[in-house]
Amino acid sequence: MRTNSRLALLFRGIQLLVFLFFISCGISKSVHHIPDISGYSLETPKVTKVNDSTFSFNKNYLTKNKQQLWELYIKGNPLQLGYNNGALTQNLMQQQEEIFFSKVEGFVPSHFKQKLLRGFLKWYNRKMYLNVREDYLAELYGLSQYSSDKYNFIAPKYLRNLYLHGAHDIGHAMQDLAMVGCTSLAVWNENTEDGELLIGRNFDFYVGDDFAKNKLIEFVEPEAGIPYMSVSWPGMIGVVSGMNKEGITVTINAGKSKIPLTAKTPISLVTREILQYAKNIDEAIAIAKKRKVFVSESILVGSAHDKSAVIIEVSPDNFGIYKVENTSRVLCTNHFQSDAYKNDKRNQKHIIESHSEYRYEKLQELLEEKKKLNPEKMAAILREKSGLKNKKIGYGNEKAINQLLAHHAVIFSPEKRLVWVSSNPYQLGEFVCYDLNEIFSGKKPEESLLAKTTLNIARDPFADSQEFENYQISKMLGAEVSDAAENKDIALTDDFIPYYQSMNPDFWQVYYMAGKYYFSNNEFSKAKTEFEKALTKEITTVPDRQNVEKYLKKTLKKLK
Repeated sequence: MRTNSRLALLFRGIQLLVFLFFISCGISKSVHHIPDISGYSLETPKVTKVNDSTFSFNKNYLTKNKQQLWELYIKGNPLQLGYNNGALTQNLMQQQEEIFFSKVEGFVPSHFKQKLLRGFLKWYNRKMYLNVREDYLAELYGLSQYSSDKYNFIAPKYLRNLYLHGAHDIGHAMQDLAMVGCTSLAVWNENTEDGELLIGRNFDFYVGDDFAKNKLIEFVEPEAGIPYMSVSWPGMIGVVSGMNKEGITVTINAGKSKIPLTAKTPISLVTREILQYAKNIDEAIAIAKKRKVFVSESILVGSAHDKSAVIIEVSPDNFGIYKVENTSRVLCTNHFQSDAYKNDKRNQKHIIESHSEYRYEKLQELLEEKKKLNPEKMAAILREKSGLKNKKIGYGNEKAINQLLAHHAVIFSPEKRLVWVSSNPYQLGEFVCYDLNEIFSGKKPEESLLAKTTLNIARDPFADSQEFENYQISKMLGAEVSDAAENKDIALTDDFIPYYQSMNPDFWQVYYMAGKYYFSNNEFSKAKTEFEKALTKEITTVPDRQNVEKYLKKTLKKLK
């Protein structure tokens, strides 16, 4: 429901911009660009299938653990990394492409609009390749050799892979598509059990449950730079959550962006560069400062060397560093905190109108409750579903730390080089622990990738509760109510709405959607009741509240 509305906003933005494609020149060079790979040696991978979920090539390795997380170990020069990654994950990568593009195709069934979309992508991304490192372009080229031919009508394989690495940036710039509300925090000294740095994050990137099924944990040993691990999905060489062998961690949280006129460096490739080449916070800052980004983003960087963390705040025309004073913790939601942005009107408006400040206050509240964090307590914070003062705000509310849509959650212990990665569903499944000292020790991947099972964090009991099952039912029923509100030919039975609401009774949206359904069917008295109920609940954002109020006002006029 949330994804569809954001897709609608995205496409409206594309329709406004797409005409520029037809009047612009200079895209031919980008469309036909191929990176120079002549300087790299290459051994075309011949993959050995060990079993249905384990594959290998030389010292490169892919396997699926019992928690259903895919683990990938690759090494080599940039071109070889791409080939090794593509050869081992080909089926997974093509599945991921299918999920992503079928969602877009489903939303834009018109061939004419699809043609407009392709034109927009070519125009919008015309300068991206000029802002991406040559070695990453070579890696993407190698990876793209294993992409599906099915979507060549959108763009050739290499260009399509490059475009996909900017999808997150483009999406959240245009009405925050898919980037709902990531939350991250770092604590150290008096705030942790052992005094060492501890970092937690929820990555709330949502392109549907299917997209999140094949989580991929990559352990990469590049020919140049520092070995690192990253949590994302097949086909991704950028980093959204990761840690390197030196104990540098990066996590990204979307900020409020204006719509940029051209794509530059995807933020996930900036954070990839930090992991691959930075050993401390100063080096991370230097890397971020020299890259031209095209959206606003907070990059929380933790450092074993510095035994602390900072937030690097980047946008197309500003740059700031947020360092805490007189405390040993950094909290990050989706607004900027550094002096560089204190007079930024877009950021100020976002703080007032969005759910970012609410989650920030909830983090503060939780840290007052949970003294001296350890990994288990950090997991409990990342799984927190209640509002301020433990108020019931409904499951799936974007004001919650756990919005029940996270692609993944991660916990880092940089000084120990330990990382915990959540398994499905969302961040509720078992957190699997990995030791980077062990994984990058030179041992065979099939030996070193074995999780430190004694340190794993148990599955959240909520994942097996009736309440969680009800929430899942509520999501499915919500899609039906939404369809019925848009299409008068779809009629719901009398008991449908009450049952739908009973599955998630504290969530404002179940009353708002019911109100819209009744309004569309001219049942204005019932619509009035539902909109009034919605206004008694914890509504996610100021614009959402205003929208409910607008519908109530229209309903009252109809009743006169």
